[in-house]
Amino acid sequence: MNPAERMQNQLTKATEMCDDQKMYKYKGVLYSIIMSPEENLKATEGFQAREDDIMLVAYPKCGFNWMVGVVRKIMGEASGTTVESKKPPLIEFHSPEALKELDSAPSPRFVGTHLHPDNIPASFYQKKTKMLVVFRNPKDTLVSFYHFCNNNPVLPKAKSWDAFYSDFMKGEVGWGSYFDHAVAWDKKMDDPNVKVITYEDMKQDLAAGVRDISNFFGYSLTEEQVQRIAEGSTFSAMKQKATDSHSSIGPVIFRKGEVGDWKNNFTPEQSKEMDETFKARLAGTPLGAMLKYEQHC
Repeated sequence: MNPAERMQNQLTKATEMCDDQKMYKYKGVLYSIIMSPEENLKATEGFQAREDDIMLVAYPKCGFNWMVGVVRKIMGEASGTTVESKKPPLIEFHSPEALKELDSAPSPRFVGTHLHPDNIPASFYQKKTKMLVVFRNPKDTLVSFYHFCNNNPVLPKAKSWDAFYSDFMKGEVGWGSYFDHAVAWDKKMDDPNVKVITYEDMKQDLAAGVRDISNFFGYSLTEEQVQRIAEGSTFSAMKQKATDSHSSIGPVIFRKGEVGDWKNNFTPEQSKEMDETFKARLAGTPLGAMLKYEQHC
């Protein structure tokens, strides 16, 4: 069974389940029982990283799938070969058998995760694997996550906007608390093997972002290659090819890709609460400064 067929089987299985059966807790964090069952997470803990792995990390709906396309294009331009796959490189989506297959895959391997940095396999830190970490304004992240849950059959639908907002703020959503992830990554900003980028900066100047990512992973690209990658990696370009790149779930993954869409959903009270939480958790931090929160909110 190829990855696209496996994904379709998982989506079909999810449509036959009740919403309250779709999530479970592993070590206090909610995960999709379809995409990340307990045996996957247990197997992930022992995964053996390599120093030359290309690692992409993001909290859900911070631009992970967009950056998957960007990184694959960079790898393709650098190697002269097309790097395509309908399977997301999230290690927690890999079955124990699939992880074993990944053990024998040629280098450089492209892997990714939504896991909290404390839950990423220890071997990635031991091997000093370079990790590209993507963050996004928490208000837009919340809105995107809300729509994603309502349109993705492997996740339970939100009971209401207000209920989902409350769950997000409490960290009672898939992969846990946005702010816990952000605070943990902020502590690693000085690690030379960790590079944090933001969704908003990539939207503002995609070519500059492509250069930055390429340099971080040690790829030397010509300006012509950089521009070709940037032109083929705009959100609208990715959205047009979403079904080809991500099978039937593609249009769900690539919805709007806008900065500031939160204004169409948040009440003034919710916006104020989020502002206060951001100030309490991230104000004055390097990651907080990178997010330019006040500019986008």
